[in-house]
Amino acid sequence: MSEIFKRTKTLATIGPATDSEETIDQLIAAGLDGCRLNFSHGTYEKMDEFISWIRKAAKKYNRNVTIVQDLQGPKIRLGQIKDNYIEIHEGDDIILDYAVKEHDGGLTLPIQYNLAEKVKVGEPVYLFDGHIQSHVQEIVSDTAIRITAENDGFLNSNKGVNLPDTGFGGDIFPEKDIRDIDWGATRDFDYVAISFVQTAEDIRIFRKMLEERNYDAKIIAKIETKGAVMDDKNLEEIVEATDGIMIARGDMGYEVGAEIVPVVQRKLIRLCREHSKLCIVATQTMASMVDNPMPTRAEVSDVANAVIQGADVIMTSEETAMGKYPVETIKEVGKVISYVQEHVEMTDNAPREPQSDNNDYDAIAEAAANIAARIEADAIICQTASGRTARAMAAQRPRLTIYAATPSEHVANQLSLIYANRAFVRDEDPEAGLKLARELRENGTLIPRDGRDYVEVVIVSGENVDGGTDTVKIRRI
Repeated sequence: MSEIFKRTKTLATIGPATDSEETIDQLIAAGLDGCRLNFSHGTYEKMDEFISWIRKAAKKYNRNVTIVQDLQGPKIRLGQIKDNYIEIHEGDDIILDYAVKEHDGGLTLPIQYNLAEKVKVGEPVYLFDGHIQSHVQEIVSDTAIRITAENDGFLNSNKGVNLPDTGFGGDIFPEKDIRDIDWGATRDFDYVAISFVQTAEDIRIFRKMLEERNYDAKIIAKIETKGAVMDDKNLEEIVEATDGIMIARGDMGYEVGAEIVPVVQRKLIRLCREHSKLCIVATQTMASMVDNPMPTRAEVSDVANAVIQGADVIMTSEETAMGKYPVETIKEVGKVISYVQEHVEMTDNAPREPQSDNNDYDAIAEAAANIAARIEADAIICQTASGRTARAMAAQRPRLTIYAATPSEHVANQLSLIYANRAFVRDEDPEAGLKLARELRENGTLIPRDGRDYVEVVIVSGENVDGGTDTVKIRRI
């Protein structure tokens, strides 16, 4: 029997809990496929250190590991609160003033964004991730607004503010993000994630920014705003424009309501598959493991459902950035993925209708997947220079590992997050796929089934003069 390889991948947020070369090494040894560096926190020096540790461990274990630069975006936060605490009571009138630099202990609070320029009277404002709910009552000045608290609670410094009905008019690239993009363009990132995307135009603007800086990374659009998800046409246009999607369920829940999030998740996984785009399910996947060595049954079911729905990636956040059990978390996610993929059929695995901008790739990939299923192949081998063939193949969601041969280490690292893909850097060669299949047979990665003295593979490659994908072969080795 050939090796068991998890088809849904794992992506871990790196932070204080994983801030050591030893822990990074343990995460990758445990099967981690990608690392997310959150640019809301940390210095450039620390990010350089993380990148070095990740690449060193990946080389040690002969693995390709994705590194994602996740930009902060226009995260609206309160400023510094006196003594880092203020009690709020239902009916309190609170002033949020961009001009206030030092809080005096009263109900006029500093805020790190000038909401007076954006909000309208009557729009909801949620403080501290929804712990304090309110609506805009008045635009007090050019820099201040008045809201009325609708429940009791408390606030601390730098807590987030959500405004689900407020339009920000494409204002999603603050100065900090521009600096971080400039820095990231000189480093070894495979993907860059942008926050609070509302329209496909945000993606087009961002892609141009990357091109101007020769920043060769794929784009991940974080879906978390009401403006992005409440119109199906707009949502599909975002998927079409980007290279990947992160379903940021935390902020999305505050923006649209928690009950809507599972519906959006399933819709986005299907759209990403239809358009051959990366899909990451994020936020609170194993939240209890911040403090506990084992997940809850509900968390296991949540991860399992994402696998069954066909997500490319399960992402951890606080669990690996701040938690007590980061390595155990990745192991637990891996256990769920490995068991579920072998025992449950994907719920949405009907033949997909090609929707990408190149039907040739989709048609070849669909044919290859059907052939592999019909002949009960042991593996699918893709020859790919850009990764496009491997992504199209993954969109078919085969129940086999896709072994990708590519001449580019950068492409191999990007494919580490793509469903069912395991990439190998090999010289450009018309026979690269066949040679890789033979190598995998010889080293024991591919093992004949009972009753066979050979392994059977489907090889997807290109033999036309333009270098595109046009050939499917069956080979016994």
